[in-house]
Amino acid sequence: MAVDAREQVYLGDDIPSYCLDLNHRSFEELFRRYQFDGVIHLGRISSSQLTRMRRYNANVLGTQKLLDLSHKYGIHRVIVLSTFHVYGAMAYNPALIDESAPMKSAGLSADLVDSVELENLANIYLWRYPELNIAILRPCNIVGPSVRNTMSKLLTSQRAPVLAGFSPMMQFIHIDDMADAIVLAYKKSARGVFNVAPDDWVAYQKALELCGCARIPVPSIPPVVPRLILRTLRQQSFPEHLVDFFKYPVVIDGRAFANEFGFQPKRPLKEIFRFYRDNKTPL
Repeated sequence: MAVDAREQVYLGDDIPSYCLDLNHRSFEELFRRYQFDGVIHLGRISSSQLTRMRRYNANVLGTQKLLDLSHKYGIHRVIVLSTFHVYGAMAYNPALIDESAPMKSAGLSADLVDSVELENLANIYLWRYPELNIAILRPCNIVGPSVRNTMSKLLTSQRAPVLAGFSPMMQFIHIDDMADAIVLAYKKSARGVFNVAPDDWVAYQKALELCGCARIPVPSIPPVVPRLILRTLRQQSFPEHLVDFFKYPVVIDGRAFANEFGFQPKRPLKEIFRFYRDNKTPL
């Protein structure tokens, strides 16, 4: 059974789906009706989709409601999908970031505060209710067919902006590999926080080249300039709050997840980039 607060998604005749706010009182009725064994929470809403307050209500208060109901109805496995963006992008990040690193993005961008608060909330429940067996996954850039996030939009476009003088190392995971990772995590009741990423990376501008994207240089200094330019151009595919992620590398260490769950991505970078090279759309 699937629930999405934004739209009803058809997953086949044998899988019921609902468009329903997690904070709505009727959401609890689904727990009574279907008697779930586990919960996979994938519904973190990005900054481009709702106003900041509505996004906070969905991401943070909605997650709290979901975890409260999971505890109330005896759920024994919960997967929470987070993002590597919680680490924040800055010049003094370590070369390889593991799960013990602090989540610094809340202090850098108000648009990422709810992502960090969602994680903090999940961590509280992880330790308060060990019987929920909560695993929090922090994936790198998820890309591939049907993905509509910032990175996927950039790689699909004919022309993509770059910050002049910068080309940070980035990681990419195919949507099918990420789905496999979630299934593996669900099947094994290991609690904790896990980065999910392949053990290879590539410079952002090189990735654009391999995807057949023409690069549009954007002045990078002073720091306010790229934000003003992108705001003026209404450049939704290069959102202002993620500018620093196209300036400083945020490379995460996925070895703990790979070792714990036996995960090995099957789709190499060349396959990922070939898809985008063959499926171009106007920016």
